[in-house]
Amino acid sequence: MAYFLGVDIGGTKTHLLLADEEGRVVGFGASGPGNPDSVGHDGLASAFLEAYRIASESSGIEKSQIESIGLGVAGYDWPEDLDGILKAVGTLGFQADIAVVNDTVLGILAGTEEGWGVAVVSGTGCNAWGWTRDRKKVGRVTGAGTLMGEGAGASELLAKTLQAIAHSWTLRGPKTVLAELFVERVGARSVEDFLAGVVRRRYRLDGSMALLVFQAAQDGDEVALDLLHWAGRELGELANAVIKQIGIEDQEFDVILVGSMYNGSPILREEMEKKVRSLAPRVRLKRLRVPPVLGAVILGMEKAGISITPQIRENLEKSLKAEGFLNGAPV
Repeated sequence: MAYFLGVDIGGTKTHLLLADEEGRVVGFGASGPGNPDSVGHDGLASAFLEAYRIASESSGIEKSQIESIGLGVAGYDWPEDLDGILKAVGTLGFQADIAVVNDTVLGILAGTEEGWGVAVVSGTGCNAWGWTRDRKKVGRVTGAGTLMGEGAGASELLAKTLQAIAHSWTLRGPKTVLAELFVERVGARSVEDFLAGVVRRRYRLDGSMALLVFQAAQDGDEVALDLLHWAGRELGELANAVIKQIGIEDQEFDVILVGSMYNGSPILREEMEKKVRSLAPRVRLKRLRVPPVLGAVILGMEKAGISITPQIRENLEKSLKAEGFLNGAPV
């Protein structure tokens, strides 16, 4: 029996699955962040190895039994990044063939029936990738967020929110309850103290604070509502950029939505769908309902020349659920 390894290496966690050639998941391991941009290549290797150790102990599958590996890596954004990733994985003692993609691509592999289309991530950050049915054309954005004018994950939404609070304080913009919410959240004495503290780095914003924007929008704050409409349009623009690059505007295909931001408000999806349908009217927007690491296993199996049938997909999803792997894990 041949076994296949799928690894989703992210900025906050690493998930790893072991599956057999029929798509039955036999092992799971989780560890910390492995994005080489934040933890280096040694950190990537350590996260991979720790997750494999856990999966191997529970399954009994040894490295020599693994035929191929599918690896989705946050931080694999440019061709020049590949060599360092392969060298890091090469130190771990696997003899298997390996396929590496940006972790956004795992959403396409896991969320579409035929393994092609577009995925748009909106979590802590944002990204978008896509490819054609034959995978000969690949489209993507930079994944660099605010630096390259790309939104919107939580980080980009928070940057816009901070600007809105500053504009409210200086009377450039309308009043917003967001000012009070953020002052309370960080324990600042006033809006002035909050803004000064952010500038002087006494107060730091993190992704969880995006929930305050959703809260304010739900309560009817106009500034917060405008921010969410902006975020949805931005996510639609990311999808449209990829769609135009690979030339599938007239086709019927899926755009897979990946990440926790989509859970915050239906406004994101509504605005995004309007934007994307203006370019590609036959598009289907689908929320990813399985862990992205499932796409990494599929990538590994494809690397070995296995055609991913509906039965294999069904086996992967059923065995994940039956064995309790990743119960409650965010997608």
